[in-house]
Amino acid sequence: MEKTIQEIEDEIVDEFSFFESWQDKYEYIIELGKKLKGYPEDKQTNDHKVKGCQSSVWLVTDDDDGRIVFKADSDSTIVKGLIALLIRVLNRRTPDEILNAKLEFIAKTGLQQHLAQTRANGLSAMIKQMKMYALAYKAKQKKKKMSDKTEEKITVQESEQVTEQPKEVTEPAEKADKAELNNA
Repeated sequence: MEKTIQEIEDEIVDEFSFFESWQDKYEYIIELGKKLKGYPEDKQTNDHKVKGCQSSVWLVTDDDDGRIVFKADSDSTIVKGLIALLIRVLNRRTPDEILNAKLEFIAKTGLQQHLAQTRANGLSAMIKQMKMYALAYKAKQKKKKMSDKTEEKITVQESEQVTEQPKEVTEPAEKADKAELNNA
């Protein structure tokens, strides 16, 4: 069974509690970043760059049956570790799940307090970008549903038109039938 966002956040908080010093926690974040793989090199472009980060951070998404799949990379190992944490929590979630995620693990682990201001700003920018992607996917899904309903409505209307014969076809035929009966 798939873990909830809250369950994953709780796991992260537990993992961070094992480390006694912030130096150890930073090393753990760096290790997470080193394990982050799968970002396509050809997507390391300005179009995919997260705005507001001091380091270069690239983020792309894909739709997997209504769930958003994130892939990311950074030229900074610590930032790469931070985005790895975010991906761990938000990956393969619906747009609504992502938009409603509170991401409380950031405060509970102490990341919010211990990151340099520029890193904290970058973390906020990454979260904002991930939520913007979720909002865009949600709008796309809503538009598709509306389009499907419109298409379904048009199909129903077309089938009704096929079963109903237009009056201009049926009225002359009825008159001709009546005239033929009167002549017989």
